[in-house]
Amino acid sequence: MTNGARLEILGPFEFTYGGRRFAVPAGAQRLLALLAVHYDGIHRRAAAEQLWPDCTPCRAAANLRSALCQSRKIGPNAVVDSDGQRLALSPCITVDHREAWQSARRLTEGEDQTDAVQVLPDRLVADLDRPLLVGWDDEWLILERERWDQMRLYALEALAQNLLAAGRYLAAQQAALAATAVDPYRETAHRIAIEVHAAEGNIASAVKRYQDYRRRLQRELRVSPSARMTQLIRDLTTA
Repeated sequence: MTNGARLEILGPFEFTYGGRRFAVPAGAQRLLALLAVHYDGIHRRAAAEQLWPDCTPCRAAANLRSALCQSRKIGPNAVVDSDGQRLALSPCITVDHREAWQSARRLTEGEDQTDAVQVLPDRLVADLDRPLLVGWDDEWLILERERWDQMRLYALEALAQNLLAAGRYLAAQQAALAATAVDPYRETAHRIAIEVHAAEGNIASAVKRYQDYRRRLQRELRVSPSARMTQLIRDLTTA
């Protein structure tokens, strides 16, 4: 929607309208970001408490009013809808996080992703590879980041498996590696990466990835890969 308003919260915060970037004051940034992850809106008091947890209720409410005032000066149209005590992001604004979340949900729920897998895997991986609001340290983001990381992790693994089944080995490997970057200890993504190497006939690469993963687990967590993963390597090296 190049002619509309767009909010990006994956990576750094950015608000654009008609392709033009708008400077947004810090208070309004925090409010818009919070509303972006609350699809159905949020009560004013809850918003104030989450955004300014260290302030008194009166001070937090005042900060919220200031942020709302700042938001009214962004772009030519209203960006926040207010219905009584409930605040929500205006439906005219597209949000990258919501788009990526829906793509991730379709992948994790097994919906038909034939077109995406065949045509746009790089775009999907790029969308799912981006963390939420880089550089922000707000307390309310701890849970939201965990929710997003879990969703994109499972989606990247599902995408990698779909691409592997379709014989799209490079794209499958990219999706698997993106998943390992989200959680370097999780075995599933590493196992898919090994399976991609095996499907290509690159047994040495598969073994090296397994050994690197095993050394990391031993060094940092004092645990070993699962029996399933170890058996996968044994089957590859004894076949």
